[in-house]
Amino acid sequence: MNQNAENPPYKRWYDHDPMLAEVLDVLRSFKDELRTQSQVFIDKIAAEVGEETVNQFYEKVRTDLGEKFGRRWYDQDPVVSKAVELLRVIPPEAQRKAAESFLKGLREKGIDVSPESQRS
Repeated sequence: MNQNAENPPYKRWYDHDPMLAEVLDVLRSFKDELRTQSQVFIDKIAAEVGEETVNQFYEKVRTDLGEKFGRRWYDQDPVVSKAVELLRVIPPEAQRKAAESFLKGLREKGIDVSPESQRS
């Protein structure tokens, strides 16, 4: 089958990188802990581009999604939602670095993020 930019071979924006997809699946299991790490990520991005820019971007995303906003697992918490949307639009290299940073932060809090811990 011929794939193009309009019809990618993956369904979710993060499926292009198996490690990123795995990280998001792990993070879904740790919503409370993810909130803290999400705020750290947002703060880092805001330090680079400005808090107003981050907030304007997020409002545009919410407006563009319209009725679809709120259907995804990460839309339930505004901090997590904002962090995931920012993660979605940064370059793949930065996505991977941010995903690794999220996992490192969870591990530093003593949270087991191994795939085996998710099978209960």
